[in-house]
Parts: sequence; structure tokens; C-alpha cells
Amino acid sequence: MFVRFVIRQLDPKSGRRQGLFQAAKDLRESGALGREDNDALEEIRDWFNTHLERPSRLSISSRPNRKAQAISWFRSTASRHIGKMRDFQRILESYGVAVEMIKTRRPGYIVYEDKFQIAAHPFSDTQT
Repeated sequence: MFVRFVIRQLDPKSGRRQGLFQAAKDLRESGALGREDNDALEEIRDWFNTHLERPSRLSISSRPNRKAQAISWFRSTASRHIGKMRDFQRILESYGVAVEMIKTRRPGYIVYEDKFQIAAHPFSDTQT
């Protein structure tokens, strides 16, 4: 099982619902984010930068200049990472940003994977 945290807003490039990191960036840029919450979100981001690899591939194609269309999902066994995302969720929801955790057994064509996550180009019927 794989899990993903999303908001309602669609990403203009992919047409898929945005993840929490993009939602936090947008909230920060809007000026609505309080200093304490901004610091908490930065601490969470720093934790992920230390404890989660950046996927080395986000495209189905191995050609140069390929379009990155893969979506990242946590493995359901990545409990510390999911817990940090729940902390992230609580902060965003306190500013009226609705967050949903979606689950799937069929994330799509997997183009990257490690111990905690996968990146997959979604199937047409994959909820994203």
C-alpha cells in the first residue's frame, strides 16, 4: 500500500492535485503564514531533506530533457515519514487548507523507489 498527502488545488504543470510542500510554499508566499508555523514547516522540510532521498528519476523516458511526470508516494511502512506529514497537515489545516491522505495499491509505472517511497507515473485510473 502507498500513501500520498494532497490538497484540492491542481498543479498547473501536471494537472494533478498538489502535495503539501507546494501548498506550504504557496501559503508562505501569500504572507498568511505566522512566524512560529513558518519555523515549524521549515523544520519539517529540513527533516525530510535529511531523512528522505530525492528521487533520481521522475520520468518514464530515459531520454535527455524528458518531462518529469512521476508522483511521489510513501510506502505505508514509512511510519516516521507519514507521522511528519501528519504534523505538516495539522499546520496547513489550521490555515484552512484541506488536506487528504489518499491510498492506493496501484500507483502507476514505478520509475524510482527506495526504502521509504516510490515515484510513479500514474495509471489513468489512479487517484491522484
